[in-house]
Amino acid sequence: MFRLNVPDMTCGHCVGAVTKAVKSVDPGAKVAIDLESKTASIESQVGADRFIAAITEAGYGATAKNSCCCHGA
Repeated sequence: MFRLNVPDMTCGHCVGAVTKAVKSVDPGAKVAIDLESKTASIESQVGADRFIAAITEAGYGATAKNSCCCHGA
């Protein structure tokens, strides 16, 4: 599982569009979107770079979120 920052998400429509972009890469992926923190948690065997490209193509910026607790925010 990995998490992506998707800072351009602002509403439910955005959540749907990002989810659709993720599912276009891997229809079996488990995706959980947290609009408040503007993150997408994705469980898939596909690499994060492919999801980042699909989300970016859908009109939303996305970057890998460091999930390690030892780095300060």
